[in-house]
Amino acid sequence: MIGNFSYVRAGSVAEAVKALSARGAFVHAGGTDLMGCMRDQIFPVEKVVSISGLKELRGITSKPDGGLKIGAMTTIAEVAEDPSLAGKYPALARAAAEVASPQLRNQGTIGGNICQRPRCWYYRGDFRCARKGGDICYAVGGENQYHAIFGGGPCFFVHPSDTAVALTALDAQLTIAGPRGNRTVKIENFFVGPDKSLERENILAPNEIVTEIHLPPMGARVRSSYRKVRTRGSWDFALVSVALVLHYREDGGVAAARVVLGGVAPYPWRAVAAEKVLAGKKLDPAVAAAAAAAAVEGASPLRDNAYKVDMAKGAVEEALLT
Repeated sequence: MIGNFSYVRAGSVAEAVKALSARGAFVHAGGTDLMGCMRDQIFPVEKVVSISGLKELRGITSKPDGGLKIGAMTTIAEVAEDPSLAGKYPALARAAAEVASPQLRNQGTIGGNICQRPRCWYYRGDFRCARKGGDICYAVGGENQYHAIFGGGPCFFVHPSDTAVALTALDAQLTIAGPRGNRTVKIENFFVGPDKSLERENILAPNEIVTEIHLPPMGARVRSSYRKVRTRGSWDFALVSVALVLHYREDGGVAAARVVLGGVAPYPWRAVAAEKVLAGKKLDPAVAAAAAAAAVEGASPLRDNAYKVDMAKGAVEEALLT
């Protein structure tokens, strides 16, 4: 049941930021996450600030440096179907295409997708867990087959976004609007782990909004991909996902790599050890297997999710060989 709340339809980013300064105010983009949280009474909402009418936050445009700018209100479907993204940034286009269902992709926005709240069934259910102000993470001793194997503690949720994984591999940057103007951060520095805060999943202040996503230029010898493993072929969140960005040398060797895992940590998990294995090598089955093994180094599974270790290892190896 959704309680009473006031509603503001912002006419500008500045107006939205000002309205969000009120107590209990939350930004409404596509609404596919916020409305569910309100219905389930995950947190109290006193004011909904809609930015859905801000046309300046929509669209995909080329930048002078050869990169792309994506407005935060651009729908997931638009990201998945844009030919410039599919050609230059296939990892992001594929990640967007793997999000939920066609209905949700047409409604949800890329800004909202990377700012989703946890989908942990204890957080979303009738439990006063640590993230909702309690003193226990029920996943530790409860049903934890879908929870984190990296970066967990004292909370073990996994970040639900597909696009955030691809954007981290692509080394994207975010523009954030707030009362003091705009700031730009690397998406890798945007997320906040549970060891740093149990109240939030990213660095946004209550009166700040992600307005733009910036993708760097991709050279002719750069390849990227996204692989998602899930229980069902549609609608499900990732059990494990992997985004790859490989920069090749002229001789066919890998000059540099970024390997990022999803579905395994409270934020997109960069597998630095795997990247080091790949750098300077020519990609063959032995190198792919070594990188896959390195990608799961340090995993710390809970009672019921050790399968994710082998699943992540297999997904990385398969994605590299593909």
